[in-house]
Amino acid sequence: MANGQANGQWFPQDWPERIRALADGTLTPVTPKRAATVMLLKDPRDGGTPVVHMLRRRASMAFAGGAYAYPGGGVDPRDDDRQVRWAGPTRAWWAERLGVDGAAAQAIVCAAVRETYEEAGVLLAGPTPDTVVGDTTGDDWEADRAAVAARELSFAEFLDRRGLVLRSDLLGAWTRWITPEFESRRYDTWFFVAALPEGQRTRNASTEADRTVWIRPAEAAERYDRGELTMMPPTIATLRQLLPYGSAADALAAAPARDLTPVLAEARLAGGEIVLSWPGHGEFTKHIPIAAGGGPA
Repeated sequence: MANGQANGQWFPQDWPERIRALADGTLTPVTPKRAATVMLLKDPRDGGTPVVHMLRRRASMAFAGGAYAYPGGGVDPRDDDRQVRWAGPTRAWWAERLGVDGAAAQAIVCAAVRETYEEAGVLLAGPTPDTVVGDTTGDDWEADRAAVAARELSFAEFLDRRGLVLRSDLLGAWTRWITPEFESRRYDTWFFVAALPEGQRTRNASTEADRTVWIRPAEAAERYDRGELTMMPPTIATLRQLLPYGSAADALAAAPARDLTPVLAEARLAGGEIVLSWPGHGEFTKHIPIAAGGGPA
């Protein structure tokens, strides 16, 4: 079915039907896949609050076509079976922070760094534990990036081949959202913040995006409220959470204290409607009337 939006919130039109099926036991929830996404920040040269890197998903995409999002994607299982050169907090620290075991923690952090490289051309890694590569735009870098994106080369293998150290200290775990149980594509996604490394620049390296922008979170949120930019609930929620911070460093410094309890949408039947809500995020609550046949009115 076609997708729709209220204000700038993206949602599929088949949600009411699937919610009803979940409630009456005819829909079995899909197990969510682990994923990571990164809010890449930088401080503008002209001053002011930081800007965040966003991409617009191609309208032809089956999931959230036309919506603005951050670089991100699924965890590659190959990234938890090989020790990578690692800087920053230990795997055990990340395991406790993310609520998983050590192998999964490595794979999730690798996914965050890999997706930022795949989709934005920005690499949070360097030849030593206290450096970051300065430029990733050469032909040889592009060949490796394309191989990683095509899953011909795991990210752990890429780092090993290049002799690079993954800079986990450049990431801050920000929040965690799990796709609702009634969705056909489900992800358990950890959101991270990171600052654009000195000397690197972003580019649209994603085959799934037709546009990328650097935009202040306040402007993006205002345009969402006006219905000009389409976003999914986690995206606009995290944009609003960035509003208090005056610099990229401030946001990164705030990350360790943030609550990573997963946000999972709840759906219930109340009278002649479905009530859809995200705990702690009242702006996304929807009341969807149900027609006599059980679908949306």
